[in-house]
Amino acid sequence: MLLPAAAQNQTPPNATAPQPNINQRRENQQDRIAQGVKSGQLTAGETANLENREAAINHEVAADRKANGGKLTQAERVQVNHQLNRTSNAIYRDKHNANRQH
Repeated sequence: MLLPAAAQNQTPPNATAPQPNINQRRENQQDRIAQGVKSGQLTAGETANLENREAAINHEVAADRKANGGKLTQAERVQVNHQLNRTSNAIYRDKHNANRQH
């Protein structure tokens, strides 16, 4: 009798977890880069490239928000999330390649 009640309180298997907002994603990616530097997984060149990509995204977000009264439009959010996805993939690739910082 208790099993069906407990099952009703669980999240359905097809439900997706909420996505972090853009600011949280940018912070998470900076943390991943810092961890890669600390562990030696990222070389100086890889780190510089990733930091330049992050800086460009940060600049774009700031400019878009300035132009829209502090908010991003839906189209801008989609574009920034696409750029963050590409940068996230680059962080993963760079941290998991054979290059190591000595």
